This record gives sequence, C-alpha cells and structure tokens, in this order.
Amino acid sequence: MFLNLVLKYCINGALDHYGEPPTPLASADLEGLYGEDDVNVDRDWYTMEDSGTMDESHNPFADYDGYYRKKEEEFAKQQMKRVSARQAQYNRDNDLWETNRMLTSGVAQRSNSNADEHDDDEARVHILVRNLKPLFLDGKTVFTKQLEPVQVLRDPTANLAVISRKGSRLVREKREQQERAKAAGKTFQLAGTSLGNILGVKQQDSSSDSKASATPTPDQDYKGEAKFSDHMKKKTDSASAFSRSKSLREQREYLPAFSVRELLMQVIRDNPIIIIVGETGSGKTTQLAQFLYEDGFTKHGIVGCTQPRRVAAMSVAKRVSEEMQTELGGLVGYAIRFEDCTTPSTVIKYMTDGVLLRESLRSPDIDQYSCIIMDEAHERALNTDVLMGLLKTVMTRRRDLKLIVTSATMNAEKFSQFFGGAPICTIPGRTFPVDIMFSKNPCEDYVDAAVKQVLSIHLSHPPGDILVFMTGQEDIEVTCAVIEERLGQLDDALPLSILPIYSQLPADLQAKIFEKTSNNSRKVIVATNIAETSLTVDGIMYVVDSGFSKLKVYNPKIGMDSLQITPVSQANANQRAGRAGRTGPGFCFRLYTDSSYIHEMFPNNIPEIQRTNLANVVLLLKTLGVKDLLKFDFIDLPPQETILNSMYQLWVLGALDNTGELTKTGKKMAEFPVDPSLAKMIIMSESIGCTSEILTIVSMLSVPSIFYRPKERAEESDAMREKFFVGESDHLTLLHIYNQWKANNYSEIWCADHFLHAKGMRKGREVRKQLEDITKQQKIRIESCGSDWDTVRKCICAAYFHQSARLKGIGEYVNMRSGMPCHLHPTSALYGRGYTPDYIIYHELVMTSKEYMQTVTAVDGTQVLFVRVYKTDCSDIDWLDNVV
Repeated sequence: MFLNLVLKYCINGALDHYGEPPTPLASADLEGLYGEDDVNVDRDWYTMEDSGTMDESHNPFADYDGYYRKKEEEFAKQQMKRVSARQAQYNRDNDLWETNRMLTSGVAQRSNSNADEHDDDEARVHILVRNLKPLFLDGKTVFTKQLEPVQVLRDPTANLAVISRKGSRLVREKREQQERAKAAGKTFQLAGTSLGNILGVKQQDSSSDSKASATPTPDQDYKGEAKFSDHMKKKTDSASAFSRSKSLREQREYLPAFSVRELLMQVIRDNPIIIIVGETGSGKTTQLAQFLYEDGFTKHGIVGCTQPRRVAAMSVAKRVSEEMQTELGGLVGYAIRFEDCTTPSTVIKYMTDGVLLRESLRSPDIDQYSCIIMDEAHERALNTDVLMGLLKTVMTRRRDLKLIVTSATMNAEKFSQFFGGAPICTIPGRTFPVDIMFSKNPCEDYVDAAVKQVLSIHLSHPPGDILVFMTGQEDIEVTCAVIEERLGQLDDALPLSILPIYSQLPADLQAKIFEKTSNNSRKVIVATNIAETSLTVDGIMYVVDSGFSKLKVYNPKIGMDSLQITPVSQANANQRAGRAGRTGPGFCFRLYTDSSYIHEMFPNNIPEIQRTNLANVVLLLKTLGVKDLLKFDFIDLPPQETILNSMYQLWVLGALDNTGELTKTGKKMAEFPVDPSLAKMIIMSESIGCTSEILTIVSMLSVPSIFYRPKERAEESDAMREKFFVGESDHLTLLHIYNQWKANNYSEIWCADHFLHAKGMRKGREVRKQLEDITKQQKIRIESCGSDWDTVRKCICAAYFHQSARLKGIGEYVNMRSGMPCHLHPTSALYGRGYTPDYIIYHELVMTSKEYMQTVTAVDGTQVLFVRVYKTDCSDIDWLDNVV
C-alpha cells in the first residue's frame, strides 16, 4: 500500500451565486420576531392571486427586499447557535466538495472576489490511497493449514460470554462517580485562582510528600535498583514460618522433586527429550537445573532454563543462587530483554524464551548449551511455541543436546506426541484437598459478587488469607475500594488487610503481598492471572474465582489488538483452585455455575500464536532461513489471515521483497530486539539525521508506562503530566520527558515530584544504551537533529506510515488503509487541545471501550513521506525532494 499525495488547494470563498440557503426554523423560534411590518407582509401574501403567480414588475414584496435580507441574517444567526460543531464542519466540507466538483466539471468558474481575503488559510492536502499487494500475497499461496481464524469464545451467546461483554456495572458506577468528583473538585478549587490568591490559598507542594531517595552520583551504577530482584534482597518477616525454621538444604529436601531425584536423572540420561509433569510448588523449576549441575552436565556446556515471564526468570535465578551459596551473576545468572546478568563463569542460566530465540540467530545449533529446560510450557506463550519448533529441528542435528519440557498436568500428552512420543515423568504433588463450590445462578456483576463473597468469608469462616482473581487494574482497584468501604459500614468487624497486585504496580508495592501484616489480621489479595502460576503466597486458604481474565486478541483484518474480557479455560480454573491447597485444606468459590464450567469454557487456553500479530515471528523465521512457513513445525498452526497480514506489514516496511525473500533492510531489522516498525525507525533515522532522538523514543516505548497516577493524588498527577505535553506528538512528549530528566542529572527526586516511575525511567536509560550499542554494531551513524523536531516526526512517518489516519469528524479518525474508525485516547497530548490535525500517525490501536490510538503524532499532509518501492528491490526507498 502506498500513499500518493494529491495536493488540491481548496477554494477560500464560495461562488457569488452559490450560497447556503437558510435552514427552516421551528415555529417556537419565530416568537417575538413579528411586528407591524410582519402583519403587512402576511396581508399582501394572502391577497395574492390563487394561482401563485405574480407579475415581477409589480411585486408587492419588492419594498421589503432589504428587510427580508435582514431577517434572513437574524434567522441564520439563531440557527447557527443550534448547529453542533460536528454538523457545522460537515456542512462546510459538503459545500467545499460541491464547489470543487462544479469547478472541476466546468459548470462554474472561479471567482476572484475573495482570493486575497483569507491569506492565513492553509492549503489542505488530500491523500489518495492505492492498496497494492505483491505477487506472493495474491491469495493463491498457502502459508498454513489453519485457514480459518480461531475463536476466543466457545459459545458467544452463553452466559459467561454475555457477562464478559457487558462488564461490571459496579465498576462503571464507580468510574462515573470519580469523574463527577473530579469535575466538582476542579470547580470549587481555589488554589491558583484570583480569588484563591486574594484569600491566601496556596497550592500544595508535591515535593513535600516525596519520599524518593537521593540522586545517584555519576560513579554509581545508573541501573541502581532497576533490576526487579533487588527488592527481594531485603530480609523481612514475609517469609513463612517453615522457611525461617529450616535451612536451605532442609527446604530443598522437603520439596517433592527431591524425592524422585534419582528416577528423574535416570530418565534424562536415557532419553534426549523428556516431558516432566509437576504442579506449581513441586520444585521442578529450582531443582532440575541443580540436579543437572550436580550430575556433571555443566562440564560440556551451559544448562539453560527458559521462562515465559521476566519476573519468573529473575526471581528463580535469585533463589537458586542462594541455594547454591553463590553470587547472582556468577555460577547462576539470568538474561532477559535489555538486561544480562551473566558472566563467562555462568553455568546455569535462567532466561526468557525470547532471549534464547535471539541467541539462535547467531548460533543456529545453540552449541553453547548442553541442556535446555523449557519451563511452564503449558502457558503456550508465543515464543514458547516457536522455540519448540526450532528445538525439534536442532535435536535432529545435535545428538548430545538434552531437552526437558516441564508442564502442569495440562498439555503433557500433546507435548509428548509433538516430540515423537517422548516419555512423560510425573513429580508427585504436595497439595492439600480443595473444596470447590459453584454459584447456583449466573452472577450478572462479577465484581459485586466477589466483594460479597469476600465479606462473607471474612465474617463467617475460620482464619486464613483470601486470594481473589480479577481481570485488570480497574477491576482490582474498584474491588479493593468497595471491600474497604463496605467493611467500614459493619459494626465490630475484624480488621482486614486489602492488597492489590497487577503488572503496573511498582515492585515494592507488589512485594507487600509477601509481608506479614502488622496486627496479624487476615489478608485479602486481589490479583490478575499473574497469581495463577508465577507467584506463590503462603497462607492462602480461600480462593474467589471470577471466571474471567483479560486476553489480548489480534484482529488481522483491521490490524488491531483488542483487550477482551473472556472466560478462562477449565485448566486455568483448576490452576486457580489449586492456589487454596498449598499450605492446608482450602476452599474455592467459583462465581459461575457448574454448567458454565463444563459447556462454556475451553478445556485449555488458546495458544498465543493463534491470537497475536506474527510480524516478529515471521521476520525471525525468515532470518533463520525458513523460506516456506508451511514446512515449519508449529505445535498449533497460526491462522492464514494473521500470517498474510504480518508478511504484508514486513513487505511494506521493506523487510521482504516482491518475492517474499528477506532484504538487507530486513536482516538489519532482525538484529534489533524490538518491534519491526521500531527497528525500521532506527534504521531510517540515519538518513534523516535524528538517530539520537529516535533511540530515546524507541527506548521509552519499550518499557512499561512511566507515568505514575496514585489514586489519592490523581488530579495532581494529571496536571503534572500535562506540563510535559508536546502539543503535536506523544512521541515527542516522551522525548521531552527524557531530556528533562537528563537535564536534572537523572534525579529520582525529580521523578517523584513529577509523578514519574523512577525505575521505569532508569530502565528506559538502560534500554537506550543497549540499543545504541546494537546501532554501532550495525555501523549506523548516530547524530542528533538538535531542536528540529519536525525531522523526528518525519522519521516516525517513515516507519509508521502504514498506521496513519485521517480526520473524519470532530475527534474521530479513520485508518487510511482499512477505514477502521479510531479515537484519540484521553491520555494523549493531542486530546482536548482545541484543534484536530488532519492526519496523524499512531503507534498501536487497542480496543477497550472504543478503538483507541495510543502514542499519536500529528503530521501535516506535506510531511507524510512518499515511499515508492522499486520493482527490483523493496529495500530501496525514494525520497522526494519537495517533501518538507
């Protein structure tokens, strides 16, 4: 798809004879306008001939021409007050279009009377879109046997599906209350106003509430505590009584995995591939690598253990290093994206799946490893599935390599069949019985039902902590607030410690769930599905399962990710119930019926490879030499439409040529561990001359949100955030924030005063340094454009022109290629600025309550870059000289 710009200068004034007729008014609007003159006009009208014809030379209305024009103007003014801004813009666009058509067809001629009246009017640029596709994407080539898209709902008409679409009524009410309170607070706030200054009302100084640490000196490691595992170094009372009373060796021997050590090692020696089944807490993650180390497998290479989540890779490496009594980064280390805590002496390496995939680019046979442990394979993450296919191929070339796939009870048989009937070895569990109770009737509001269930447990059940599973941050915050509110309305209720946990919560606050409460009160932990397998909290006796989770689903037809609330699978529901039986007999309260569990939930969760954008995967496989994706061995085949869309995106970016082969640009893009579009942005910045600024923007987009919005100081946080806004771009806003932080010597106090995550900013700095190193390795020249930020917007266009949108109405845009309606997100710098640019470029499109564009940059029509692909090589790009 290419954007061909056709500049058409709109007419500043309409034709003299082409005016807009007044819109008729209701009778109520005419009251008060009639006088004696109006009565005379009416009398003349009714004394006219019945035929309705008249002699124009004796027109009785001729004397009232001036009066009629005057009344018309009055009517028009009154009517304009009642026309909405959207309707007025629509009328103007229609008038301009009709005038343009009349001029183009020759029916009318241009009038020069108003040619110089509006010198400040700018020429509007109209972009015509031609949707072109290369021959290898003509629809005749089959890339996968999974031709139909995969449905994320088992029955879209069932109770759980309907409830998930409706959402929680309680959450909506609380959201509306907060918005009303926010509006009222702004209305009556005196601080900063003229009256407030007279009365002496001063604004609060945010710095007085800051508890940030001192600014690090240049000699200190700027990464500081950016590493997640650092907060675990501090010894607290969060450890269980068992862990405090037993030594590390005694704790190891107590684990179920230790009791079957010899059996496991015998099976591993006899078989190149083995499937190990064990529940969470059996010790398979921490003990298997140590068993292999003690048995001598590290003499000929590294023992690598992959994890689907970064947090798990880091925290497990920390635990194993303590058990082996060695420094983290020595014998035991970890590697995640943009962070490598290993040394040449490391023999046990914990890492994410993506890290091992990227290592396979440089070493296709991963010769440095003697054994690979794929942990938590049942989660079916995207990189896990791709890695399985690659390792299956590597195992045919390396007979000395051992592959161990660990899983919960689900999917074990499927993994065994995929690897040619590999043996399955089971580690006996250490769980206690869990009494599962279903709801008698479907719960219309799962948040309200969860609150009632928590209060019922707290008031009528024996001591024991409660774990509540919710879908996301907003549901969690509302649940915590309503529990606290309703508990306060009860008389003589026992104290209850309410603790939320979700991904955007700072790590020090996440760690509070492990800490002991001050008054030994009962804890209620409200969490997302991160608590299903990744986190283990001692003392949980009661689990409240809402039955829902948020799932990121990619729609290839419109190129949009949507965060959908969907019912969990039966396997996930069983995992949640198992959380209650870790330290003793427990109870699981499911807020759905037994029938819904059987008939409305999938047996297993849908693999990520069947519901996500595969541009990164396709680029990786092409780089590894997989020319025919149909021959690659996927454990579950991705849909055809998703692969076509991903290959089309890579072709547009110049990573693939017209025959589907990898280009030089594509090989460079594969070296960067970021999205293909972000990699293309870095590569293009060299020719445009803004590499330094683009590296900063890409690094800030590669870390979680840097904005911190505490609930109790939300207004203050929003006001502080607006001070950083660069009116035409969210990308430039991120660049501006980083530059300000750098000008303040990377101060943590400055971050706290401005409601920014200091840890996120440090991580962004670290990512930028690593991207800069990769850029130098690729021999890309690094230079800065200074204050010429229009150059930066031009570079963003070069990488994201396929994600451009044009203005359709007030605040509403449509994607220029697909016609998909999309809206500015309320957190965008362009939202509510008083003007809406004609064209914008967005980083991603996410469906929540609306189709929201995230991280948006406004571009003029003349700044949208011409990208023309030569027929011979898609990697060559022609820049037109007249583009500003």
